[in-house]
Amino acid sequence: MPTQIIGISGTNGSGKDTVGHMLAQEHNFLFVSGSDMLRAELKARGLPLTREQTRSFSSAWRRKSGLGVIIDKAVEVYEQAGGDSKYSGLAIASLRNPGEADSVHERGGKVIWVDADPKIRYERIRANAHLRGGDRAATDDLSFTKFLSEEAAEMNPATQDDPTLLSMSGVKAKSDLFLQNNGHDLGLLSNELNRLLGFSQS
Repeated sequence: MPTQIIGISGTNGSGKDTVGHMLAQEHNFLFVSGSDMLRAELKARGLPLTREQTRSFSSAWRRKSGLGVIIDKAVEVYEQAGGDSKYSGLAIASLRNPGEADSVHERGGKVIWVDADPKIRYERIRANAHLRGGDRAATDDLSFTKFLSEEAAEMNPATQDDPTLLSMSGVKAKSDLFLQNNGHDLGLLSNELNRLLGFSQS
């Protein structure tokens, strides 16, 4: 099990991957993207790379293997990559189900929630779509209205009867640390992240 584990969650376009890469570059964490794992599975099965399909497939994974399955798979990747003999810890993005936050906590880790103004987040996604690769760009090409409606669907499931559905609000409620990322200065973001986590600046 990783000596340190940090689960990263938050709103779309808030900078979750940026935080994960900072932990990797500045503190020798292995950064694993649960979203990338899901997209790889969809692609391997010839399924469309839409947000709706990703939500549906992630729920199917949880029904089959438990609410913390994405965390379990990330830990497997960590161990296969060398684990604590090579890395200082494991950073996982993006937690989208409360069971994933529970799984991080059960392993002694912390969950950080990253957020920013919706218009800033939307512009980031649009500006960076061509940099995020074909698999991710397929889920990023949407209007601001669609962006907000899809986020609302992920924040609060239409039914409370199925614990395998995405519930970002549920993850937020279980988060330990909160990082606001409205700016464009990565140095300031790094300093604030280090302050929240109690890390020294590299």
